[in-house]
Amino acid sequence: MKWTSICLLLLIFVACKSKPTAPDVSKIPVKLKVLRFEDAFFGLDTNHLEEALNELERNYPGFAKDFLFNIMGTTPTTAVNDIKSFSNSYRLMYDSAKQHFANLQPVSDQVEMGLKYVKHYFPNYKLPTNLVTFIGPINSYGNIITTDALAVGLQLYMGRDYSLYKTDMGQQLYPSYLSRRFEQAYIPVNCMNNIIEDLYPNKSLGMALVDQLVETGKRQYVLDHFLPNLPDSLKLGYTGQQVADCNSNESNIWAFFIQNNLLYVTEPEITKEYMNEAPNTPALGSNFPGFIGRFVGWKIVQKYMENHADLGLAKLMETPARKIFEEAKYKPR
Repeated sequence: MKWTSICLLLLIFVACKSKPTAPDVSKIPVKLKVLRFEDAFFGLDTNHLEEALNELERNYPGFAKDFLFNIMGTTPTTAVNDIKSFSNSYRLMYDSAKQHFANLQPVSDQVEMGLKYVKHYFPNYKLPTNLVTFIGPINSYGNIITTDALAVGLQLYMGRDYSLYKTDMGQQLYPSYLSRRFEQAYIPVNCMNNIIEDLYPNKSLGMALVDQLVETGKRQYVLDHFLPNLPDSLKLGYTGQQVADCNSNESNIWAFFIQNNLLYVTEPEITKEYMNEAPNTPALGSNFPGFIGRFVGWKIVQKYMENHADLGLAKLMETPARKIFEEAKYKPR
């Protein structure tokens, strides 16, 4: 019994050490206002639509036009018919969303906490002050960032078993390996990823695979610090079992990249096998998730930061990927 207790304590200690130490951000003043745009939109008086749209724009300055022309994809000349058609087509989804998202407080609290960490690590970044929810076309945006808001398309967070996702059309757009992530729990993750992309747009596409790995890993490492209390599975987009399989086979995964001379390839038809979403990574086996490069790059950056703990996230993001790779000396065992 004593030996078992000691082992358990050691496992807990190791697990805790692997997580970034979260600073105290409780005193950072961040207030996020939740705006339910979908309620206003589906409440439009379609018999007096011009006046109703003017009021919508007054209540949601900027975002109303973004929604109509960029998300919904209407035009000034077709807006009246398009709005009526869309409202009729998505009314059932709106009714379901009212129940499914009756209480957004837990989600907004997590996003607000994430913003506190953003402000801690990047004090000069102008934080969004609103969390706007909307219901857009199923094939449109699930998350966008505007000048003052994080906007969340609830049509892509209705729960993995939502009936529309299971239809032939739904599966063509979003196969199960994607739609399983259409859960409320992913809203904070996607919001923070939008902020990271806003801070540091990823320009590594077309570079050697090793550079793409590290650039993706840098962003994953920052995400860890913005959402330190969320499980790795949510932040990586893998299942819990996939995370476990990746961790237990870390050395084998890396050996695969080395033995197949993949690090310096630039051909998109090769790099996409490791840097794109997919049900799995065929070359490694069905147990290993698609976008395995996210995991590998994350581990490389973790290794680099073990010896550069005082670097800070901003300096990390500005450090060239190749320098990080060469100095990390990543060789998992």
